[in-house]
Amino acid sequence: MNMLRNYATITAGYWAFTLTDGAIRMLVVLYFHQLGYTPLAIASLFLFYEFFGIVTNLVGGWLGARIGLNKTMHIGMIVQIGALLMLTVPTEYLTVAYVMLAQALSGVAKDLNKMSAKASIKLFVTDGSKAASSKLFMWVAILTGSKNTLKGIGYFLGGLLLALYDFQHALYILASGLSLVLIFTWALLPNELGKTQHKAKFSRLFSNTAAINWLATARFFLFGSRDVWFVVALPVYLSTTLNWSHQQTGAFFALWVIGYGIIQTIAPKLLINRHPNGQTTQWLAWLLMLFPAAIALALGQGLDPTPTLIIGLGFFALIFALNSAVHSYLIVEWSDRNNVSMNVGFYYMANAGGRLTGTILSGLIFQYYGLACCLIASSVLISAAAITSIKLPSEPTPQ
Repeated sequence: MNMLRNYATITAGYWAFTLTDGAIRMLVVLYFHQLGYTPLAIASLFLFYEFFGIVTNLVGGWLGARIGLNKTMHIGMIVQIGALLMLTVPTEYLTVAYVMLAQALSGVAKDLNKMSAKASIKLFVTDGSKAASSKLFMWVAILTGSKNTLKGIGYFLGGLLLALYDFQHALYILASGLSLVLIFTWALLPNELGKTQHKAKFSRLFSNTAAINWLATARFFLFGSRDVWFVVALPVYLSTTLNWSHQQTGAFFALWVIGYGIIQTIAPKLLINRHPNGQTTQWLAWLLMLFPAAIALALGQGLDPTPTLIIGLGFFALIFALNSAVHSYLIVEWSDRNNVSMNVGFYYMANAGGRLTGTILSGLIFQYYGLACCLIASSVLISAAAITSIKLPSEPTPQ
């Protein structure tokens, strides 16, 4: 009963944090567009958000093992509240450097919260049986998928708050709501959750297990393949080439993320193999590779870009979500209880590195070569993920 209560508390805290994470991103995008910032300038505001995610995931896993995952989750919430309140200053103080700093703190907060939530699930499954593995896959899928769905809802929330209130008051509302959730989770979670019995060594920040290292490498390429078209190229293309309004563009991205999250949530039911392994990620990656290449080919042949992108990226969301769900399960399944926070932190460091690389490439490739080349780059990165996944054994030995 305590196990289920702790899982529900972790999930509720992660949901609340994710709503603020999606809302603050949409608030910043829409508000700074109103102030006259170009799309590329707006994208630059999030570079530190991704960069500090790399550092946070690496150090955060070690910190979670030292002081407990409940504490790292709460530190993440406190930092996010601080990042929200930083942006409530008068408009004349909202320089690019200042907003990048606030987004850097938000990136630190997000990855502390994510690492804590996902690593803690391992602690709620008590044995290594097939039934326990199935439960672990289901719980990881629900947590991961619902997070992405709520991030999409957060996009809507951010736009709604900006329509109903001014920028500063919208941020106060988000900070107040997250403060209440912080008090709630602080009261309910055990104090020593995830704290190892032995002192975690800083020298073990990097995994020494081949399966974990190859999985992290595949994750780097997988998320780089998404953000190479997702972050800058597609929203700018929709706005400038297809003349979509900002509301249409925001709604499309919100719906895409919500749909992607729903698919992740039900991934254990959609996959034939209810106990996925490293080879599952390989064939999903080869299948995923086909879609951005097909979209680029269709655009090159002069097909109507609107249905081409909507349909093509819908299929991309389906396969990408399944592959991401399997990845998220495997990193938890392959880690033992004493090393789970450090392994998850290391793994999501690679995830953040892929996102940062994809973000930079998205702006560079789109500016000089266009959306089709961003999609081709996506297929190349997915191919690298598939080739890397060949190294993943079917039944690795946990660390």
